[in-house]
Amino acid sequence: MNRISVTVDGVAYQDDVEPRLLLVHYLRDRLGLTGTPVGCDTGSCGACTVELDGRSVKSCSVLAVQADGGEVTTVQGLGSPTGGLDSLQKAFHEKHALQCGYCTPGMIMAARDLLRENPDPTPDEVRHGLEGNLCRCTGYQNIVQAVLAAAREGQEART
Repeated sequence: MNRISVTVDGVAYQDDVEPRLLLVHYLRDRLGLTGTPVGCDTGSCGACTVELDGRSVKSCSVLAVQADGGEVTTVQGLGSPTGGLDSLQKAFHEKHALQCGYCTPGMIMAARDLLRENPDPTPDEVRHGLEGNLCRCTGYQNIVQAVLAAAREGQEART
């Protein structure tokens, strides 16, 4: 067992974990944060994307011990403490950028990383930025529109 200290969605945790425990399973099984789904378990689909120290990572490809000393943000840690949606969550809702919703947490977390690096992306840049996240239900058009809407909202907030 390895002792880890990690902050998840603003809450500090100290736990003993098996060295082979994946971050996605730590979040879901140990912390009960089931908003991060297990998709493919191979890093191919992106459904399990979270932020680790401000960068998006596929949590099925990261060991919990690798998050030791780090800060993890899940889709459940976004928005306001009273349950209000953040700009990307709101845009995904308003633009109908989901169907079954399985990929949505990973798409939102990857889009946050994309918008942090490029706050004014083109539709092609959004598609490229999300290419590691798969959706089997949509044609991606509404997902792209949601990311662009959130980018516009961010631009308006900065002006």
